[in-house]
Amino acid sequence: MDDSELLRHSAHIFLPAMGIEGVERVRRARVLIVGLGGLGSGVALYLARAGVQGLTLADADLVSLSNLPRQILYADHQVGLPKTEAAGATLASLGYADARLLAERLSGARLAEEVDRVDLVCDASDNFATRFAINAACVKARIPLVSAAVIRMAGQLLVVDPKEAAAGCYRCLYPEIEEEAESCSARGVLGPVAGALATLQAAEALKVIAGIPTPLARDLWVFDAKEMESRRIRRRKDPACPVCGALASP
Repeated sequence: MDDSELLRHSAHIFLPAMGIEGVERVRRARVLIVGLGGLGSGVALYLARAGVQGLTLADADLVSLSNLPRQILYADHQVGLPKTEAAGATLASLGYADARLLAERLSGARLAEEVDRVDLVCDASDNFATRFAINAACVKARIPLVSAAVIRMAGQLLVVDPKEAAAGCYRCLYPEIEEEAESCSARGVLGPVAGALATLQAAEALKVIAGIPTPLARDLWVFDAKEMESRRIRRRKDPACPVCGALASP
């Protein structure tokens, strides 16, 4: 790093748990963010500002007017644009022009291909089918996953780390579930709650990249903004999990 980069990242360098070695790991990291909504917007901003040089942003949707209260990457004049295009323009205006932009809904072989390219995945999607697919791809590739979800005035956050096999994976928590067809707009979500979860998701991603231990590699963190309460729940591998358990495909 040159002098200007040392100054830019000095607050992280001075953190005893991070130091210059951790900052260098962050700068070298390759991170895939799936979903550029209320969660992915904040995660992308914080990781770009932290110096992650290998960001890949994936989302197939367009910016809509109803997105703007919580999806902080976008401005009114970007309504109607692909989210990846709008996100790339916003990050470029902040001095970050290196993001790979994938205006597609990753699944199957394409999802596996993109997971194999990176060191960490941030799941900022908004449906169980995508979360299950991302989890399975990360478990198979042994790539750490930071997964967040938010709805109404509540959210949850966890880390699936291949080094914490006893904690299981995302599928262990939700073995079978019916997908709700409603959108975020229909179900409702308080914008700052999405921002709070996005900020913490970015923090967990940076910790994993820098090698800072996190209890969320073993626990599920649940947050209720209405009551301003949070709790951690210990996770356990489900032996019958089709992704990481004894019944998983080789």
